[in-house]
Amino acid sequence: MNKIQQSTPFSQVRITDPGGGGRWDFSIGGGELTLIAGPCALESPELGLEVAETVRDICRSFDINYIFKASFDKANRTSVDSYRGPGLEEGLEQLSHIGRKAGVPVITDIHESWQAERAAKYADILQIPAFLCRQTDLLLAAAKTGRPLNIKKAQFLAPLDMAHVVKKCRDGGAGAVMLCERGTFMGYGRLVTDMTSLPLMRSLGCPVVFDGTHSVQAPGAAGGASGGDRRLVLPLVRAALAAGVDALFLETHPDPDRAKSDGPNMVPLSKMKFLLEQAAELHAIVGEIIGMPSLDWAEAQE
Repeated sequence: MNKIQQSTPFSQVRITDPGGGGRWDFSIGGGELTLIAGPCALESPELGLEVAETVRDICRSFDINYIFKASFDKANRTSVDSYRGPGLEEGLEQLSHIGRKAGVPVITDIHESWQAERAAKYADILQIPAFLCRQTDLLLAAAKTGRPLNIKKAQFLAPLDMAHVVKKCRDGGAGAVMLCERGTFMGYGRLVTDMTSLPLMRSLGCPVVFDGTHSVQAPGAAGGASGGDRRLVLPLVRAALAAGVDALFLETHPDPDRAKSDGPNMVPLSKMKFLLEQAAELHAIVGEIIGMPSLDWAEAQE
């Protein structure tokens, strides 16, 4: 492994209310913990709002900033017969409705460059799926919107390869970029989480997000769908917080076993308080007592 230079300036990502109403105004990467969470795909406005309001209230009790997440179209499902979501127009309207009613910012993923401008009118943050993080036209279109970006590291990329992804976005005009770790392929049907990815990607100057639910996914392991093991979410989240992250990404559902997408790896909504209480405590220990890990800790002192 090449020696990592720590000269890249670190840039926080500020999330503000675009309407100027001041409903939210916080930074990711400035020391506070942020949670991105919601169902995998939008199933109904009612379910989305239930999740958003429940998680919002839990986050407030632990001083965690909250962003609601759901997909209007899961274009990368394993099977052509799998549920994808309500689609662009209806889905974006639902996202906007949920965000307004719950009073929280929203994030959604886009899959094609032409979707960027349209999605940016409804979503506060745009997300680039892991399989698409090398798609130059998609990155440039997302960057052009001026929205903050959350870019998931591909399951086949090394952490420092994300430097090229960041450069594309910066060259495209993006001023706010987060990088998200969601597991690395380990043979067929299995992902592993390389915790060294977290400080390495953070050394690129971007806040780092850890996706605890997709990291326990088993791609294609359930026949025409992905499997997973939600029991492993908590230990991985605890390890990631100890390694040092700025935000968590978790998919949650009131009844994951009946969810239309990614049920096996989603956290039951009833367990989110238990998980987030531990997350808040661990984040406080890192931030207030031992500090965010730095890659230059082993350098010889003069």
